[in-house]
Amino acid sequence: MASAPLLPEPLTAAGRSSEKISLPTLQSKMKCDPEGYEFELILIYRQFHSSIDLFKMQGDASFGSMSGVGADSSVVKDLADRALFLAHVAPFYPKHLSQFWSELAEFLGSNARSLPSGLRCHVTQALILLINRKMADLRETIALFMNLQTLGDRTLKKLAFSHVIHSIRRMNKKHKNESLNRGLQNILFPLLQNEEESKAKRSLVTLCELHRRKVWFDERTANAICTACFHPSSRIMIAALSFLLDYEKIVDASDSDESSSEDESTKLTPQAVISKEAIYKAHHKGTIASKKKKKAKLQRAMRSMKRQQRMSSERSSLNHYSPLNHLKDAQGFAEKLFSRLQNCNERFEVKMMILKVVARTIGLHRLILLNFYPFIMKYVQPHQRDVTTLLAAAVQACHDMIPPDAVEPLFKQIVNHFVHDRSRPESIAVGLNVVREICLRMPLLMTEDLLQDLVLYKKSHEKAVSVAARALMSLFREVCPSMLVKKDRGRSSDPKARPKAYGEVSVAEDVPDADLLQEDVGDISENDDIDSDGSLDHGIDNMHDEPLSDGSDENDDIENEANELSSDDDAAGSLNEHEADDSTSDEEDAVASSTDDDDVNGDSENDDEENKSDSEEEDHEEADAHSGSPRNGTENKTYKSLKRKASDFDSQLIDGDTSLRALKKLAGSKLGEAPSELGGDGILSNEDFKRIKELKAKKEAKVALTKHGLLGKGSNAKSSGFKVPDSSQLSIKRVDPTKLEAHLKQKLSKEERLECVRAGREERGKYQSRAAVKQKKTGGLSNRQKEHKKAMPLAAKRARVARSRQEKKKKNKGGKQFRGKKAWK
Repeated sequence: MASAPLLPEPLTAAGRSSEKISLPTLQSKMKCDPEGYEFELILIYRQFHSSIDLFKMQGDASFGSMSGVGADSSVVKDLADRALFLAHVAPFYPKHLSQFWSELAEFLGSNARSLPSGLRCHVTQALILLINRKMADLRETIALFMNLQTLGDRTLKKLAFSHVIHSIRRMNKKHKNESLNRGLQNILFPLLQNEEESKAKRSLVTLCELHRRKVWFDERTANAICTACFHPSSRIMIAALSFLLDYEKIVDASDSDESSSEDESTKLTPQAVISKEAIYKAHHKGTIASKKKKKAKLQRAMRSMKRQQRMSSERSSLNHYSPLNHLKDAQGFAEKLFSRLQNCNERFEVKMMILKVVARTIGLHRLILLNFYPFIMKYVQPHQRDVTTLLAAAVQACHDMIPPDAVEPLFKQIVNHFVHDRSRPESIAVGLNVVREICLRMPLLMTEDLLQDLVLYKKSHEKAVSVAARALMSLFREVCPSMLVKKDRGRSSDPKARPKAYGEVSVAEDVPDADLLQEDVGDISENDDIDSDGSLDHGIDNMHDEPLSDGSDENDDIENEANELSSDDDAAGSLNEHEADDSTSDEEDAVASSTDDDDVNGDSENDDEENKSDSEEEDHEEADAHSGSPRNGTENKTYKSLKRKASDFDSQLIDGDTSLRALKKLAGSKLGEAPSELGGDGILSNEDFKRIKELKAKKEAKVALTKHGLLGKGSNAKSSGFKVPDSSQLSIKRVDPTKLEAHLKQKLSKEERLECVRAGREERGKYQSRAAVKQKKTGGLSNRQKEHKKAMPLAAKRARVARSRQEKKKKNKGGKQFRGKKAWK
């Protein structure tokens, strides 16, 4: 019984050959033929019971050794092997081993502390295997696994903790199993309030991990974690406070849920970029099989891009989430925790943690806790340790629902202790930044004299101080420009802006951001006015070239002109380009003035002006004919056509006047109906809401571009440079202490500057001339070099030789005057 292999006697009784079979071999055979090895299963199950009895007898004999040293090593090994063996074959014998998991759980629960470490881990692995095979329920064993984590065995603690986390996560992977989750929570929540510190600590760690992995991302879990702040043990309280404070940092960092999970086999790949060339090749290049592969690859890339976009959007939406959002009684939680802060004797770091949690709760839920601000005042000193963290908590606890009188002493103390001429530049910058953040939430605290004194620090030679003062000035340019001196007001969007009085609430009378839609409609109407003016000019100009229709065709003219109203301004612009003479422009102005006049006397005045303009045209033509100045053919044609039409112009003008009047009425009615179509009955359509969303996005993009200096110059760019955030947005975000600090950039020494220069030249290659680069060129010869080496045809060679001979002969002939022999030779 002490050896792992089976004895030959039982196998011979079963009708098989007399040979020894090891447990792994028997395990594989039993999985292939469960019914044929039923007798062997019963035999090993009996051996397991006898091993447990023998182990208990040895434990009682060596009662003095609580660590199980007195137990025989062979008994321990047999017990561990048979427990794992039965756990592996349990799914194939559900009738025989239906209660096997309860025996293991009972054995672990009663003898866990006296078992050796190896046997404890093996029996725990067997029980985990049965739960994963759904032979046991997690609700009946989770209390046992929580107790196993408190035994002090690191390997066992890690094994039990990972099993609980992965089992609950796997359970809620496809959909949330609320009934099962509620049962498990009813077991873990009472453990959190247990007076035994080890059990409460393991329960808190388990709940925090499940909440961080977004498995139990509900109000009950968040409230249970928050109530751990009131545990009698300071270690449990510190763990709960640190989780509440660092949760936003955990969310901002890369989520380790995918990387640490053993169930997740796929890892996130870098985001693929789908080019137009890849899309074209997938649809138009290659064979049918290659196209199919390319299309499948494109689909995979698109799915991965959508998954990454979805995950990034979810992560960005949870950037400012905190478990404190789910508090059912936020006021009671803050008051109870603040009373513990006042009475606790913990070290300074623990007090700061409690202070930050109370401030975060006050700002997040907009609570009123008036005793909190006098308590902070005794810590507000420039020499205080972690003063920026303390000031960030003070800023976080300010909102517009608090009476300004309660915060005014704290506000004055910050100004008096940090912002004065004898203070260091770092302290002045921190003080100005804190004043700006507090005034952003409670602008009623600032007075006119104090603001003007603080703004004078913009002339400071210290960069951090001047930047902080200018930031304060830019804030009050939008909040209340009248409190600033006239030269400091700038060009604000609303010169008459003022902060809301305490308790004042702005009630929304219409749809939010509906004014953007009205402004957009106003811009459209102005464009339509411009188009209508251009079309009117177009119609007036056409009166010179084309005869107007009779009264019977008046409706057709009105319809044609109305269609021109909705067209672009190209017609009016093209006609304006063809106006080349002063006489024609005067004539068109006269005609336009006559058509715009509604009185009867306007017609007679128009006749006189037309006669004058005609006579002036004739005089100009005669002068040009005598002087011989050139004229364009098109201009002469227009002048001749105008002279021909001057006789019957009166009758045409009357008809044109009536048609233009009707056209004006039609255009005016259309422009008047445009705003009423948005919501005459106060109801907006889905298209209107989509348009509001687009206009809001454009406005926010404009503000962002202006903030970074990417928008063009002009009054619009200056007016929309800074946007005061809403109070709800300020309460959601956590105040970062590093943003309140003064970031002073010290001047670099010569050696540091040279190091920066050399670091920038690392990727740059060594300087060389173009000739050297060409000589080191790789990749073959150039076209010019190939032409030099190219073999010439035979006819070209002969022609080249003949041409060179002729050139030599010509040179010899023309160069010498004397052809005879020289005498001195």
